[in-house]
Amino acid sequence: MYQNPPTALSNAGISNESSTICKSSIANRNASCSARKRSVPTAIVYCEANFGAIDGKTANGLIRHSEKYAVLSVIDSEKAGLDSGMVLNGEQNGIPVCRDLTDSLARAGTVPDYFIFGMAPSSGMLSIHERSLILEAMSHGMNIVNGLHEFLSEDPVFIAACASSKVEIFDVRKPPAKKDLRMFSGLIDKVTCPRIAILGTDCAIGKRTTATILTRALNDCGVRTVMIGTGQTGLIQGARYGVALDAIPSQFCVGELEATIVDAFEFERPDVIIIEGQGALSHPAFSSSSFILRGSRANGVVLQHAPGRSYRCDFEKMVMPTPASEINLIQTFANTSVIGLTINHENLSDAEIGAAITKYERELGIPATDALARSPSRLVEMVIAAFPQLKANLMTAA
Repeated sequence: MYQNPPTALSNAGISNESSTICKSSIANRNASCSARKRSVPTAIVYCEANFGAIDGKTANGLIRHSEKYAVLSVIDSEKAGLDSGMVLNGEQNGIPVCRDLTDSLARAGTVPDYFIFGMAPSSGMLSIHERSLILEAMSHGMNIVNGLHEFLSEDPVFIAACASSKVEIFDVRKPPAKKDLRMFSGLIDKVTCPRIAILGTDCAIGKRTTATILTRALNDCGVRTVMIGTGQTGLIQGARYGVALDAIPSQFCVGELEATIVDAFEFERPDVIIIEGQGALSHPAFSSSSFILRGSRANGVVLQHAPGRSYRCDFEKMVMPTPASEINLIQTFANTSVIGLTINHENLSDAEIGAAITKYERELGIPATDALARSPSRLVEMVIAAFPQLKANLMTAA
């Protein structure tokens, strides 16, 4: 997860050719953004005491990018009165941070369609207060989007509340019935386009954000790209193809991801498929990265790293690995190559971001950038350098 970026950002080092890529496409997308937002359901996102922090990554992600919901406000009493864009990116977006549900409803002037639980605590469970708040939102007529491991649609109290308030609960992490889960089949070898996994050196380090920005940048450039979501936030944001891997029995994780990628390839016929990463291959607390590498059989990997992070998230005595050690592990574990490094700039100034990019490019011999603090064209360059056959698809500004 990214934290507040520096206010002064530099595009130094971007080639003139790359900096002009896709400007007309980006302008067209921005021009249609407001109309699209008016056509999607509205939502309030709950993120008490965690907005902008690691455990608030679902809310953070929805504020940065959402295809499925028009977010009207974020609830976090500790940041009430601030603009959510200023909290995350140092730029206003007009979405307020509110004190509580009453404040959010008053500012909205209407009852939004959805109440989204925007936190991802390590426990994956709701507190007593949070349960009460969700029931209150349901009493106002809001549907519930829940990304936790606690399935509210199976709870008798919430089942009764659904009936009385005529609303629905969407448990994003609730897996299909076991009879419908798919095993690995080998059909992934029929997917002929490049498959790029966005992995990291830690959890909550910005893999989904980088995957989203890269997917958008490639599409803006005329390279047809589909992103595969592998966690609850990506699915809530509106990923058309995806599976919440940490909710799937381990025997089926590789097969479910493989089948999802094959579906995306057959229906979309993309030039590139981007796979959102989870955890870190070297992290002893998570196994999802191994499933992602096996199920996708990725042709390339972009590695996300936070130079300003000394210890693993939620593990204060576990020192962060170096990018070099993670790259070695990834390339030993799977028949793939790490094609670039992306920086999470938490705790870094703009000058430090630039220094880190220069350092890692020199040490690792691969391109490096920051998906948020540098131009998206650098991500495009990274992919084109690794897969030059895609260059024919690029559109350039007139």
